[in-house]
Amino acid sequence: METWRGIDATPEGWPASVVAIGVFDGVHRGHAALVRTAAKAAAEREARCVVVTFDPHPTAVVAPHAVPARLASLDRRIELLGALGVDAVCVLPFTEELSRLSPEYFVRHVLVGGLHAKAVVVGENWRFGHKAAGNVQTLTELGAEYGFEVLPQTLTADAEAYSSTRVRRLVAEGDVAAAAEVLGRDFGVEGTVVHGAGRGGTALGFPTANLEIAAGTAIPADGVYAGWFHRDSVRHPAAISVGTNPTFEGDARTVEAYLLDFAGDLYGEHARLDFTARLRGQVAFDGLEPLIAQIETDVADTRRALELE
Repeated sequence: METWRGIDATPEGWPASVVAIGVFDGVHRGHAALVRTAAKAAAEREARCVVVTFDPHPTAVVAPHAVPARLASLDRRIELLGALGVDAVCVLPFTEELSRLSPEYFVRHVLVGGLHAKAVVVGENWRFGHKAAGNVQTLTELGAEYGFEVLPQTLTADAEAYSSTRVRRLVAEGDVAAAAEVLGRDFGVEGTVVHGAGRGGTALGFPTANLEIAAGTAIPADGVYAGWFHRDSVRHPAAISVGTNPTFEGDARTVEAYLLDFAGDLYGEHARLDFTARLRGQVAFDGLEPLIAQIETDVADTRRALELE
């Protein structure tokens, strides 16, 4: 799969395409169905399948006070989209200039001039162009003029079945199992392993990997979770803590993972934590002994939740 940043980076001589367009934050089941529809349509038309997405989220430009929490990094989105059988992902930098383009100019410059669209696949509520002036009807009319078909898709099986907004709400509530049902996989966060307070390996006997996560990322509600720590192509079972460490009167919110049956130095590594099940909420303990006893229980519960025993 090829990846381009900007429509002008499209390789010279790129053939006719079926184009799927959207932000695709999280790449949930609805997004996946839309992209697979595009891939199928491309095969039927002997064309290439290209996904067009945007970075940053358009809201960051048009309404910066209302930017939604990010469900996946750009690299993760590209990885997930690539797994759906597309030929290329074109990332359009969402700028003030792009936000001011008319629907007709976007169609002419990006879809027709850049990607030679034979068909365009979008969600039925997709809007585009300056002040969101364009909708599916606009796109259909422009398609008739410029020679491409529009294939609008319904992303919801019921009121909110396939919705990034719903995933954000479920994650914020700590219901990672329900979020996984919408996503089609465990919800995860990415970051670099950094030094924490150091209590896990010294005072508690359970050394943890602390992830430094980019601002604006959706993070599950405070509590303890069972999940997986991914580094390179290897995954390790992990008991994950999200919160402020109230036993130690902490105030900074952290995400840290105790990797089961693992010993080694992870500092500086980039990793992803996938949340499989919520085990309990955040609790302040009266001293180290009850906290250690609870961590031992959490580790045992993690093994059961991940079906390791």
